Amino acid sequence: MESLSPNIFVNNMDETIAFYRSIGFQLVVTVPETGTEFIWAMMVNGEVTFMFQTFESLGEELPQISRQNGASLLLYIKLKKIREFFELVKDKVTVLKGLETTFYGATEFSILDNNNYVLTFAEDE
Repeated sequence: MESLSPNIFVNNMDETIAFYRSIGFQLVVTVPETGTEFIWAMMVNGEVTFMFQTFESLGEELPQISRQNGASLLLYIKLKKIREFFELVKDKVTVLKGLETTFYGATEFSILDNNNYVLTFAEDE
């Protein structure tokens, strides 16, 4: 195995792209390549890659993807300079858990994205 790039299903692609841009991700590829009605998008920040896809684009082929909200998924993202990043995003997002040091020595905080997925950011300080 070489990498993991989650393909996350979303209800509103425009809102999802805007949310992830607000926390530092860049849009690198979309389907279609131009226009405004994207059904799939890839966004990156450093070595972290997320793919986002609308439910409608695969709903008939894979009805198992249907859900009401973010499901039971927490995306754990390691980064450097966590305190600076927290200050950059804390007023733009819903913070579920502020900065804290865990029993295993990591500094972490958790936020909610616009699709009700939990993102936990961590740094081994």
